[in-house]
Amino acid sequence: MSSEKVSCLIIGSGPAGYTAAVYASRAGLNPVLYTGGQPGGQLTITTDVENYPGYPEGVQGPQMMMDFEAQARRFGTDIRYGLATKVDFSDSNLHKVWIDNTKLIESPTVIIATGASAKWLGLESEQRLNGHGVSACAVCDGFFFRNQEVAIVGGGDTACEEASYLAKLCKKVYMIVRRDELRASQIMQNRVKSLPNLEILWNTETEEVIGESEVEGVKVKNLKTGESTLLNVTGFFVAIGHQPNTEVFKDFIDMDSAGYIQTVKGSTKTNIEGIFACGDAQDNIYRQAVTAAGTGCMAALDSERYLAEKGLH
Repeated sequence: MSSEKVSCLIIGSGPAGYTAAVYASRAGLNPVLYTGGQPGGQLTITTDVENYPGYPEGVQGPQMMMDFEAQARRFGTDIRYGLATKVDFSDSNLHKVWIDNTKLIESPTVIIATGASAKWLGLESEQRLNGHGVSACAVCDGFFFRNQEVAIVGGGDTACEEASYLAKLCKKVYMIVRRDELRASQIMQNRVKSLPNLEILWNTETEEVIGESEVEGVKVKNLKTGESTLLNVTGFFVAIGHQPNTEVFKDFIDMDSAGYIQTVKGSTKTNIEGIFACGDAQDNIYRQAVTAAGTGCMAALDSERYLAEKGLH
């Protein structure tokens, strides 16, 4: 197995990872970035992005991440394809990360920017129409369905919050809930139940998203009666949670019960010196490209200061 020592290792290639790379490169840290299993992150499966500053006409998600990558390369980031499959952070002076179980990278600083993945229902039609009327982020994509009818799946706080957001934009919102009650906090339950243009479909599951190139409807089934119904909607939102891509770090890094990395307030520092976390891997609240990029900047600056304090930069 080959090994290599670098001064700054970045794991992940979404807005957080690439922004960290830009700042780390400009600071002379000579960062090496491994893209992970989904180069570019979740934005590569998104179509129109209209809420990121600097793109007045909007931009396609894949193109946006190509721009991020090009900027990181311009300043000298060594971008490589590969997945972190094992880590050993027991030595605070030199952290070890194995890539694809074939290469060992040792570095005094590691920036974790592995993001989070939306949980899906597992329907073929859901994946096929992802980005074409199917979305896992109402805040990101709700604008495109202004004055239209949409459906959202989920019964927790996130689902209620996103349903409330959609209700401000859309003519009608169907909320598909498998049980006969919501799991959300009482205040969130009261909020969605009071919305005049929101209808909760209790004891209901999604059977299929209808459409060839875009969403034309959603087929749902009542679990008590067995009756199927077609909802004439143009948007389908899945809000059943996200899973942070942090499993490989769990033996060393402090996380909350859902697996999100815990960072020191006002910084990207973790419980281990020299390890910094940014983006959706540590953010279970905002989960936006612009906030991920902001924490990517913070992680690079934190890394630079750490290396300077150690006399390594």
